[in-house]
Amino acid sequence: MSLTFHWFLPTYGDSRDIVGGGHGVAVGTAGGARPATVAYLGQIARSAEQLGFVGALTPTGAWCEDAWLATAMLAEVTERLKFLVAFRPGLLSPTLAAQMAATFQRLSGGRLLLNVVTGGESAEQRAYGDFLDKDARYARTDEFLHVVRSLWRGETIDHVGEHLRVEGARLARLPDPVPPVYFGGSSTAAGPVAARHSDVYLTWGEPPAQVAGKLDHIRALAADAGRSPRFGVRLHVIARDTAEAAWAQAGRLLDGIDEADIRAAQEGLRRSESEGQRRMLALHGGSRDGLQVAPNLWAGVGLVRGGAGTALVGSHTEVADRIAEYHALGVDEFILSGHPHLEEAYWFGEGVLPILRARGLWRHPAGDPAPDPTPSVPFAPQPARV
Repeated sequence: MSLTFHWFLPTYGDSRDIVGGGHGVAVGTAGGARPATVAYLGQIARSAEQLGFVGALTPTGAWCEDAWLATAMLAEVTERLKFLVAFRPGLLSPTLAAQMAATFQRLSGGRLLLNVVTGGESAEQRAYGDFLDKDARYARTDEFLHVVRSLWRGETIDHVGEHLRVEGARLARLPDPVPPVYFGGSSTAAGPVAARHSDVYLTWGEPPAQVAGKLDHIRALAADAGRSPRFGVRLHVIARDTAEAAWAQAGRLLDGIDEADIRAAQEGLRRSESEGQRRMLALHGGSRDGLQVAPNLWAGVGLVRGGAGTALVGSHTEVADRIAEYHALGVDEFILSGHPHLEEAYWFGEGVLPILRARGLWRHPAGDPAPDPTPSVPFAPQPARV
């Protein structure tokens, strides 16, 4: 099975430095020199498409642009790239969400993927009018996805639950294809919901041994539900021609972070209710020391950024090796990003993907193009005739 790679659309802005934000942390903690315009995001999206990424994750939250609207605009400037739209079930009705997904599929040519984000920060949820606690939010997500999936099957559904109620709900037109559901969550409440509903279960980039334990846990829960989801990992990446160049870039990013920014970010992130965020914080403890938490796995991004806080750092071959290591655990999909997102897409796409292709682990989703003929360069020295 060919590995699937997705890139990331920074709808909060981009920079040559790490851009903080998310999970209770103000955006722009460490920069943000490139505004999130359609023109710039379109550059990233078209580059990701050309390089061989299948899709691009678009985040959700008060700190970034709306994912549905942004990706709808970007569908017009791309041809094949799919959009992994992050959305929060408690902020719109399940019938409307199912209808929006169906519309997106029809008008984009089937390029929607859905990333269900239950919401780990009560303060942010309350700003949107959602006053449930974390466990109740997961219970509501369970009901929400039950209704949505029933509608996508063409059923007319009446549902009276603890958190949601719909009567006579149905879709006039069904999505084709039905968008796969990507779902993450490390808490006790998240596991059963992920097992029942996720097509792809996502984890942030923890050391392989920790990822293996998490995947085994979800596999067991899913087996009890009669399901077998695929697995994906969300990571940043710094790949270069040599390991020394990659670690030099990681060092440059670290040097660009002020200690005051780290303290402010960590204070906010420690208030997070997210179990996944707690696990990210435990990898570095808010310190610049000991940031390499596994071979080629660097936790420096998480000093100022909420959510995914680790990066694969190394030569193209080393990064390919680490991806193969995660794949051996059962991971088939990788959602990657880098700072800045445009340039790092090329470093990975032109450096790492060819190695994985040579190993038989990846193929370009558009197929391998025929090689261009070698151009004849005027006035260039010609090889000697024998």
